Amino acid sequence: MSFRFIGTCAPVPSPLLGETMKTFHQSYCTDAGLSESPDLEFEYSDTDKWAAELSELYSYTEGPEFALNRKCFEEEFRAHVSDRKWTELDAAQHRAHAMRLLDGLEVIAREKRLKVARAILYMAQGTFAECSSEAEVQHWMRYNIFLLLDVGTFSALVELLNMEIDNSAACSSAVRKPAISLADSTDLRVLLNIMYLMVETIQQDEPADKPEWKIIKETFRAELGSPLFNNEPISVMLFGMVTKFCSGHAPHFPMKKVLLLLWKSILFTLGGFEQLQNIKVQKREELGLPPLPEDSIRVIRSMRAASPPASASDLIEQQQKRARREHKALIKQDNLDAFNEKDPYKADDSREDEDDNDDNDNSIEAETFPIERDEVMPPPIPHPPSERVSFPKGLPWAPKVREKDIENFLESSRSKFIGYTLGSDTDTVVGLPRPIHESIKTLKLHKYVSIAEIQVAKEEEFQKTPLSGGEEEVEMCATELLYQGILPSLPQYMCLLDPQIALLKILLAAAPTSKAKTDSINILADVLPEEMPTTVLQSMKLGVDVNRHKEIIVKAISAILLLLLKHFKLNHIYQFEYMAQHLVFANCIPLILKFFNQNIMSYITAKNSISVLDFPYCVVHELPELTAESLEAGDNNQFCWRNLFSCINLLRILNKLTKWKHSRTMMLVVFKSAPILKRALKVKQAMMQLYVLKLLKVQTKYLGRQWRKSNMKTMSAIYQKVRHRLNDDWAYGNDLDARPWDFQAEECALRANIERFNSRRYDKSHSNPDFLPVDNCLQSVLGQRVDLPEDFQMNYDLWLEREVFSKPISWEELLQ
Repeated sequence: MSFRFIGTCAPVPSPLLGETMKTFHQSYCTDAGLSESPDLEFEYSDTDKWAAELSELYSYTEGPEFALNRKCFEEEFRAHVSDRKWTELDAAQHRAHAMRLLDGLEVIAREKRLKVARAILYMAQGTFAECSSEAEVQHWMRYNIFLLLDVGTFSALVELLNMEIDNSAACSSAVRKPAISLADSTDLRVLLNIMYLMVETIQQDEPADKPEWKIIKETFRAELGSPLFNNEPISVMLFGMVTKFCSGHAPHFPMKKVLLLLWKSILFTLGGFEQLQNIKVQKREELGLPPLPEDSIRVIRSMRAASPPASASDLIEQQQKRARREHKALIKQDNLDAFNEKDPYKADDSREDEDDNDDNDNSIEAETFPIERDEVMPPPIPHPPSERVSFPKGLPWAPKVREKDIENFLESSRSKFIGYTLGSDTDTVVGLPRPIHESIKTLKLHKYVSIAEIQVAKEEEFQKTPLSGGEEEVEMCATELLYQGILPSLPQYMCLLDPQIALLKILLAAAPTSKAKTDSINILADVLPEEMPTTVLQSMKLGVDVNRHKEIIVKAISAILLLLLKHFKLNHIYQFEYMAQHLVFANCIPLILKFFNQNIMSYITAKNSISVLDFPYCVVHELPELTAESLEAGDNNQFCWRNLFSCINLLRILNKLTKWKHSRTMMLVVFKSAPILKRALKVKQAMMQLYVLKLLKVQTKYLGRQWRKSNMKTMSAIYQKVRHRLNDDWAYGNDLDARPWDFQAEECALRANIERFNSRRYDKSHSNPDFLPVDNCLQSVLGQRVDLPEDFQMNYDLWLEREVFSKPISWEELLQ
């Protein structure tokens, strides 16, 4: 007996169907060696819970500094205020003390300034010594941070941060040091901690916020994305820190804190994934495009994970079982009963043989791929809910068709039936058979026009008619301001100072598959203590801290790259393509594949955290004594949220880079990504599996018939979970667009389009002189002031003699 589900299926009104399918599923999974581990209860969002995001700012090595911050605050507080507690003062007294601290940031003495900065940091940390619970700490954090922002603390911090970035003495000292530790970045860490806490806290949505706080929040969001700080958005300044660190000129920069602040600044100013979806809907309405066929966020959240394909050891075991059953069939009938008495597999009844007919389909049957579970028709005899079988209502995604797909279909149909072509005409169907008419109608019914296609068409029109096309109206949103800010720092050719390449260098150093010899930069400057550990327990604690530090860096970089790619793509497709091409040329694709070429389940379930040392728990509760056993045990979580978040982000980046790009898809094939990605399917999380299956789908046609034959259940998973493109023969090798000799031309043509876009929109100084207005008035031309160089003015007489007086002039020819 074999069950196959293609697309939707009609209900079979049989009272035995539920029990049969249940037994079939259990038997198959037991025999095929499929994982029966539960789905990971992971909800993908912009960030983790607020407490987790706060705790990841600090390394465990920084633990003693909490008490130091408290001491600095209390000294300042006692000097100006009575012995009352901070929580007992009224709003006016709070504001007065915050103003005094702000004035203290302007003193010249560095030690005094650092002490005041630590006092402000203690305020931003919620004056935790006066709190009895974590919720109370978070309440006072929010109150204090809005107070600090209202008195103008953030602008003062940005100025101090600029001073520290330009501190050449600290940079040269760090460059000469053989080993850099926490002590080398003390000032920077204090400033970045305050700024991060302010950005992270203010962007949290709290329904109980006061109306004036909501106004402060929106004003802060606008200021953070505008060129108000040092004539550039705060994100551009932080990108500058990243490039300076990667160039080796400032190895003491606390890069984890810089990246976390950069990520949260981009997230706060540009918006997260929900805001992206809303902007997309709004832009489609403005362009007159039909609404999106579905809300992708909701569809993905409603998906359920599939069981992973059987491993090689499971397949060997299946073959051994099959061989035993074939041997059993040769035994005489009269000996069969005696054999069955000794057979350890007798408990697995005859269904086992029926299931094994499909063993060579090396992955999951349709029952393990539920998309949306609805009971289409209840069986006539009621069963308990656990025994009912509900069928998928349909495929989760509406199919899409591009205009190019319709044109290709009509071209091939006309060539086949009529013998002529009409170019891009998609309306004329004269002479074509009736079934072709129906096919075209179906294709047009599912036609999808993206915002990117409209933007490309408009850009082509601007390039064709630079004079009559008019002036382009560019909306100066936060994304546009950020792109304009980082564009001048992106060189024409690849170099190590490119911000995106700098991010990839840090990602490479933080990847768990990187060896020590490949780390060209030291990313542990803000986690290593001044004195290295001397006991086994201290070494274990530092090891956990270092691994956690690297995981947080990967999380921040993956989120930054994904947010930038998505926002740039929505703002203008060529901004996205510019960044994507830089990433591809910097070997981002093999880097991500290298990251996944590890035991990905071990990475996702890693326990590199010590919960009792996390902020704010560690400042409210009495800390228990740490032991080697407690450090090895870790927490009780099923998985590590940040690591699963990073993996999904990296897969989404890989999808963004390779979508509709044949040359980049072939890079996936050349770097043998299929087995790496297939191993990632072992993670039972629907969203991660979806993006893995997307990457497998685009390269399936290049992997050969044997691969497709031995991975039929992976193919089935692709069919059930990934969106269908009508006329896309992804499961076969008939791709006319994928010609090897076109790969380089594809990237070159794309680069030429990007350069024309950047030159037209942003490079006003190098405009084509043929398209500039011409002044035909003799008086105005002669009346223009021309600045001549000094050496020309000094030798003006010589120039007159050589160029004017000594050369004969034929005035008659000149007048003619």
